[in-house]
Amino acid sequence: MSHLTEEQLKELYLQLLEEKLDLEKHFATNDNFGLSNSFTDSTGELSMYDNHPGDIATEIYEREKDISLNEHAEFHLQQVDEALAHMESGDYGICVFCKKPIPFERLQAIPTTLYCLEHVPDPNQSFRRPVEEQVLFPPFGRTSFDERNDETEFDGEDAWQIVESWGTSNTPAFAEDSNVENYNEMYIEADEHEGYVESFESFVATDLYGEHVTIVRSKAYRDYMHNGEGDPLLEPENLSPSYDEQL
Repeated sequence: MSHLTEEQLKELYLQLLEEKLDLEKHFATNDNFGLSNSFTDSTGELSMYDNHPGDIATEIYEREKDISLNEHAEFHLQQVDEALAHMESGDYGICVFCKKPIPFERLQAIPTTLYCLEHVPDPNQSFRRPVEEQVLFPPFGRTSFDERNDETEFDGEDAWQIVESWGTSNTPAFAEDSNVENYNEMYIEADEHEGYVESFESFVATDLYGEHVTIVRSKAYRDYMHNGEGDPLLEPENLSPSYDEQL
């Protein structure tokens, strides 16, 4: 026998019936939150590809929101139907887990509930994250080998550096180095050595046989000397002609 009186059951039945009618009316009047209409119906165009990307992003966001609201409403309607089914079978108000009576006050607050307070499934907030985040974070996580001593090949970060060196929409304010002199120094690790290990390898030159060592007084050479890294054997810039001059 149910622990609820006839008056209590009637009150809860009317509350569930009101929710059911309200949800069904909501679905009918707004075409399932607008999901029955395509993107082109709202824009009046055959395609959205010629629109600004920002406009397309806004439309996609709104459509995602509509899908979420629609799924939430459908799930609520499903809960209402289940509660009405239990009411018809005579076991409404009984926890489906422990088979103990659910207090009337709880049913008044949540007439669709099938559980007592102690056995509500997963009552805590979920902190689970999409598995894709393990792949997408950190940036270049799958193709960057900078931190690995056993990998020296061309990787994903190198590919991005080459593309970025041709120019981006960034300004010096976004540069890694606060003391940039030109836009060529703005991309990621712009000062990274390419094709050599030590800085002096880029401006120390020899002939075909490894003899007649000369210095190419390039920007790398001047930076090397300016930073106090110059080897005492390197010639001051005002002595001896440069490699270019010898040619």
